[in-house]
Amino acid sequence: MTLLDVLGKQAREAAFFLNNTTTKEKNNALESIIKKLDEDTEIILSANKKDVEIARDNGMPETMIDRLLLTKERIHAMQHDIRTTIDLDDPIGKVDHMWRNEDNLLIGKQRVPLGVIGMIYESRPNVTTDASTLALKSGNAIILRGGKEAFHSNQALVQSIQQALELVDFPKECVQFIDDTSRKTATKFMQLSDYLDVLIPRGGANLIQSVVKNATVPVIETGTGNCHIYVDEHANLTMAKDIVINGKCQRPSVCNATESLLVNATIAEEFFELVYPELEAHHVKLRADEASLSYLPSATLAIEEDFATEFNDLILSVKIINNLDEAIQHINHYGTKHSEVIVTDSYQHSQKFMQQIDAAVVYVNASSRFTDGSVFGFGGEIGISTQKLHARGPMGLNELTTTKYIVFGEGQTRR
Repeated sequence: MTLLDVLGKQAREAAFFLNNTTTKEKNNALESIIKKLDEDTEIILSANKKDVEIARDNGMPETMIDRLLLTKERIHAMQHDIRTTIDLDDPIGKVDHMWRNEDNLLIGKQRVPLGVIGMIYESRPNVTTDASTLALKSGNAIILRGGKEAFHSNQALVQSIQQALELVDFPKECVQFIDDTSRKTATKFMQLSDYLDVLIPRGGANLIQSVVKNATVPVIETGTGNCHIYVDEHANLTMAKDIVINGKCQRPSVCNATESLLVNATIAEEFFELVYPELEAHHVKLRADEASLSYLPSATLAIEEDFATEFNDLILSVKIINNLDEAIQHINHYGTKHSEVIVTDSYQHSQKFMQQIDAAVVYVNASSRFTDGSVFGFGGEIGISTQKLHARGPMGLNELTTTKYIVFGEGQTRR
């Protein structure tokens, strides 16, 4: 039996245990994790420091190091998300609805855990706590396979989580960590269909495509974010400027950051005069179409690939658009179905944009940076699904459940 088989078998046993725990017991386990993160903060930060040093030595860009970095404040934010999860209703055991059929059978549709979740992710250690605690609250065991960039951080976090579980008599195998970061092991993990009920990749396009291509386990695709802002001719331009700067510059390395700016031709000159100095002040590199170049002195001419790229950096593609229909067509062609924004004071334009844009989250007059399970009140997220089956958008507790039908009879037999 291979190491992955051992982990899978242990996860199955842990999932059975979790399926038979009460909400109070699961919340006690989450409280124990919060306390252990407090006790182990210095150990976790020391492990993270090692990862950051290795990343810098390997030439990782500072925007990507920001994804990797842990601080006391970020650990406190992780604990806050766990507290939010504790306060959320437990979906397990809830009956969505019940009815009687013509045979007088009482039929109900009940929420149950998915079972064993496999998680493959890259360089964000907060995913370790988000995924673990949401899985626990929704009654699922989870096997984590993080990227090599955050190896020491993830190892320290999982060790703290497992010790916290044992303190409240939960099997530590409810949360397990694959300490082999090789591609070969990752591929075998994607094919662990005897044990995994679902596989969730979280990271860049290459990771997600690799999982989709190689997995024999059902996959929920998450993450890649080529997010757009369309500044309409009816936009409040000051508001639009603030939304663009926030979307691109507040944290450029994350999947809900803005990657592409579309500006209506009738307000282009006025808007670029307003936003360009701010983009320059934030050292944003601009890749613009020919029509935009005369308004953006530092910009370089964009190629088509720039409009389809998730930069994860202080880089922004820019294009002048003639009308709303052209903006919708551009976004639906180049977007990754993550988060899309229109800035407009026109009710009709906002409604058309919301109806016709194909994305998990569509915004009117707000930054795409709000696409986040914690912000939506889900107590963190296990990922942002960009597909349409089972789950879409930030995935919280409900998205980690499935259903079964429960049927009550009084001796009925079918004729």
